[in-house]
Amino acid sequence: MAEARVGKLSEFDIAAALAELPGWKLENGKLHREYKFADFIAAFAFMTSAALVAQGMDHHPEWFNVWNTVRIDLQTHDAGGVTMLDVQLAHRMEELAGRQLGQ
Repeated sequence: MAEARVGKLSEFDIAAALAELPGWKLENGKLHREYKFADFIAAFAFMTSAALVAQGMDHHPEWFNVWNTVRIDLQTHDAGGVTMLDVQLAHRMEELAGRQLGQ
């Protein structure tokens, strides 16, 4: 198994991180969020922007898209759980989604 790039967060650290990420929750050991956009184009625009950020971080989400909905799960597989990389990516996604949703 490859050495983890970052350490797995404790339950306490995950709870503290989630307190700063409205709409995100811990589900099946992963940070989870569902976004609903105006339409497919807005959802896909968000995913495109998020993909560029994720690639720059070398940290890629598990996600699923149907029409205006994007479901996201974040976990650092080589650490076996949620890490600060996941929290950082979630924060960046919140910024990007806010722009798409006009917030």
